[in-house]
Parts: sequence; C-alpha cells; structure tokens
Amino acid sequence: GSFAAELSDLADLEPGLTIMSLADALARGVPEVMARLSEPGPADGDLAFSLNTSFMGDGAVIAVEAAKRIDRPIHLVFAYTSEQAAAFFARSLLFLGDGAQLTLLESHEGPDGPDYQANSALDIAIGEAAVLHHVKVGFEGNKALHISTVTATLGKDAKLHDFSLVAGGALVRNQFFVKCAGTGVNVKLGGASLLKGNQHADTTLIMDHAVSSCESRELFKSVLDDNARSVFQGKIIVRPDAQKTDARMMTQALLLSETAEANAKPELEIFADDVQCGHGATVGELDETLKFYLMARGVPAKEAEALLIEAFIGEAVDAVENESVQEALRGAVSAKLATRA
Repeated sequence: GSFAAELSDLADLEPGLTIMSLADALARGVPEVMARLSEPGPADGDLAFSLNTSFMGDGAVIAVEAAKRIDRPIHLVFAYTSEQAAAFFARSLLFLGDGAQLTLLESHEGPDGPDYQANSALDIAIGEAAVLHHVKVGFEGNKALHISTVTATLGKDAKLHDFSLVAGGALVRNQFFVKCAGTGVNVKLGGASLLKGNQHADTTLIMDHAVSSCESRELFKSVLDDNARSVFQGKIIVRPDAQKTDARMMTQALLLSETAEANAKPELEIFADDVQCGHGATVGELDETLKFYLMARGVPAKEAEALLIEAFIGEAVDAVENESVQEALRGAVSAKLATRA
C-alpha cells in the first residue's frame, strides 16, 4: 500500500507526463489532488469506496497534459510481499487533459497462504476528446480478499476502454462507476474471470448516461470450475437529458462442473424516450459437439476443452486494442488453463 521508489522506473518520462505518489501529493497540498478528493464522484456513497477514502495511505497520481499522447504504457504494480496477513488501502488518481491519450496497465499479485485484504481504488478524470485504455489483471493469493473500484468521469467526446482479468484470490469484487458528463462519449467495459475451487468473483458496475449522444458497451465473461461462484450486477442509467443514448450490456458464464454457480442481474433504468438500449445474460456448458469435433481430429480432451474456453474468453480479450497487451492476456489465460487437473 505504499510507493516503492527504488523499485520504480520514473526516469526519462515523456514530456507532458507527471507521476508522483499520493502521499507526497497530499503532503505538498497539490490543488488538483485536493480538489478531486474533496468533491463528490460517481462512487459517492459506496461502502467499499468510502472505506478506501477513510483509510487510504498511498498510491499513484498520474497527470497527462492536454493534447499529449503518451506512447509508452504505464504499469502500476500492486505486490503484497509479506508472509503475515494484513489489510491495505491504496488510492490512485489519473488526470487526462483535453485531447490526451494514455494506456494504463494495472496488476495485483500476492502469495498463497496469508489471508490478506486489499482495497484499491482508481479515480479517473478524462478531459474532452481524451482517450484512455486501461487493463487490469488480478493474480492475488489463494486466500486473499480483493476489492477494487474504478470511478471515472468523462468529458465531451472522450473515450474509455477498460478490461479486467480475474485469475486469483479467494474473494474478489471489481466494481465500476462511470459517468458520461459530456456528449459524444464512448465507453467500452469488458472483463473475464477464470475461477476454480471455492473462488468467488463479483463484478458490479453502474454506467451513468447523464447527457445525450453517448455510447457504451459492456461485455463480461466467466469460466467456472469445481465449486466456484460468479456474480454480475450491472446497471445502465439513462437520465432524462440523455437522448440519443446507445447502450448495450452482456454477461456470459461457462460452467465446467455441476457444482459451479453463476448469478447475473443486468438492469436498465431509462428516463429518456429516444434511446437504443439492451441487456442480456447467458449461462451454459461446453459444447460437446465442438469438443467431439476437435477430439476426432486428434486433439486430447483437456486440450480440446482449453481451446474452446480460450475461444469463449477471446471475444472479450479481442476488445483490448493494444496488440502486445492482448497477446500477454491470451498467454495469461492459456497458462491458467494449463493448471486444470
């Protein structure tokens, strides 16, 4: 939960990019940081986010000046290294100026054994016509409790493309609070969960269309084995002034055992009359016909299942536009599937 300067690469930052620790920004009283932390946001009232606000110790503060395109991705690494159980609360802030572009990678990892607790939050302010690509992967320890909150406010013609992969942790909750504060906003939220044993993963999101002519897409997929359980709670809100909204939400689960469980509750809350909105949810098992097709051509049963699972997850991974990041995600999925008994 604290910034490790000796393990970080902050040399030769591109012009227009500033990175500092939250603790340092608070000590110096940086105006933008103080204002962002004091004003109400999309996640106001959420208990997990409020708990993070009360106990936050450190995190990263990233700022990109207007019209600056940062070509090199930034990677925030949250690594739990203690062998003893503890709880930590990290808060990171990201400010994108008008017309700025950035790719942000975020990874969370920890050892098996200790039942530590991680509560992290990323608060994002995206200026007009700015573009953010955010990818988060979770490889927490087998007894870890992980709660993550992404809260974002987007200005006119801004874009946010977000993808999260859950592949570790005993109990994981990823939640998103996104608000379209300007017209012409484009939002894509996606994710995939690979769960086994007694793992539990919860995805909760609120997509708030507050103004007109915005577009959003949400696609989340889960693969569950053994006694694993997934929960999806998604709500699209279309405010009275948000005419011409185009919003779609889909969640899909693939059950690999008879004792796995998937719960889905997509919702639409619409107060405008000139909109295109839809939601859907599916739960199913592997297609035995496709599995037989692969096995008939010499592919062993486990490999055939892995290929079908990768194809199922692949639709969500394909939404990641950075090719090298997309390839790394596919590699992580393949490595996780290779551990199946």
